Amino acid sequence: MVLSVIAAINKNRGIGYQNKLLYWLPNDMKRFKALTTGHTIIMGRKTFESLPKGALPNRRNIVLTRQEMSFAGAETFHSLNEALEHCGSEEEVYVIGGASLYEEAMPLADKLCITEVNDDKAPADVFFPEISLDFWQEKSRESHPSDERHLYSYCFVDYVRR
Repeated sequence: MVLSVIAAINKNRGIGYQNKLLYWLPNDMKRFKALTTGHTIIMGRKTFESLPKGALPNRRNIVLTRQEMSFAGAETFHSLNEALEHCGSEEEVYVIGGASLYEEAMPLADKLCITEVNDDKAPADVFFPEISLDFWQEKSRESHPSDERHLYSYCFVDYVRR
């Protein structure tokens, strides 16, 4: 199994505010869809509840919750380890949030797929863990300027574990 963490973060590592994404970047959404379609995505309950249409299509959706709950179109587990035990060795698995799940997944992850948004002003109440270059090596970086659909410049950055 390959375990990847995928997130859009700003210069302060902010990822969300009041259970919503900080930014609406169409190209980031396209990249997210391209990377995760056909694979397994794991998210926390609040992240699932923030999805406008529920379970994301053409993906195996797994929701982590401590409560006895079920969600249409998704499997539920009580911990990341329990969810990973139910993933096959050939599966590509993406952790898509929120903050506490990112924190838990980072030591286990093989790859990070990060969109770095060139902004430090948006209010945030949840943050991505620090990406320590002691553990992560930048594999690729693709820079994009702001435009009529993207208010901020941004970079797609992929990291692999050292």
